[in-house]
Amino acid sequence: MIESRGHINPGTPGTSLRRVPIGLDDLVRWVWTARWDLPPGRTVRQRVLQYPAFNVVAGPRAATLHGPRTGVDVRELAGRSWVVGVLLRPGATPLFTTTAPAALRGGEEPVTGAPLAELTAAVEGDGDPAAVVRAWLEPWADAVTDAGRLVNRACALAESRSDVVRADQLADLVGVAPRTLERLVRGHIGLTPLWLIECRRLQHAAAVLRTDPDTGLAGLAAELGYADQAHFTRRYRAVLGETPGATRRAARAAG
Repeated sequence: MIESRGHINPGTPGTSLRRVPIGLDDLVRWVWTARWDLPPGRTVRQRVLQYPAFNVVAGPRAATLHGPRTGVDVRELAGRSWVVGVLLRPGATPLFTTTAPAALRGGEEPVTGAPLAELTAAVEGDGDPAAVVRAWLEPWADAVTDAGRLVNRACALAESRSDVVRADQLADLVGVAPRTLERLVRGHIGLTPLWLIECRRLQHAAAVLRTDPDTGLAGLAAELGYADQAHFTRRYRAVLGETPGATRRAARAAG
């Protein structure tokens, strides 16, 4: 099972989320399947600080390509249903759309050719949705360009290297000029290299405060490379819609 820092309120009763890799590493980070079965009249708000990449989301009737957001995405679930999602690597974006990535930031557009019937049979039967997705996307495995692979690497480094707190540091690591990295990242996901870094920091902060609400905010801010606790709190509230203290209180109440 893959762990994710993006899901702000995992483990909500009546819902489940499963993520699995499918081996097409230049194209796909993982396939995720969400299911929910809620009593009549009950709704659940799922909050996600998305990874800086596009998702293909397929349900029983349609598939859509969703651009990344720079704030928390809130979805209300009700009744009984499911979706299968594909978290794409940045290098895969041009294979799914000719729309400029910046124009799809926080938006969506239809995806044609998705295997909806096969996914429905897999989810509602005893099949494997991830295997269906792999069979669908495998013909594109060699279509990612060198520029796409460079952006894939930049995103992976921004997420994994806690010592990287500036865009120029990230550019040095991938061996290009900062302006070149900016152009390539914007051209694949419609976001800036700096957001790659900030997304990692805020996802990490939310996960720490959720799992260990007694964590000191000043120490966490310093660990993440913010100038001070006030700066950390401002950015956290601007992106997640609540203060770090509110996240801690919610975690304590749920625990």
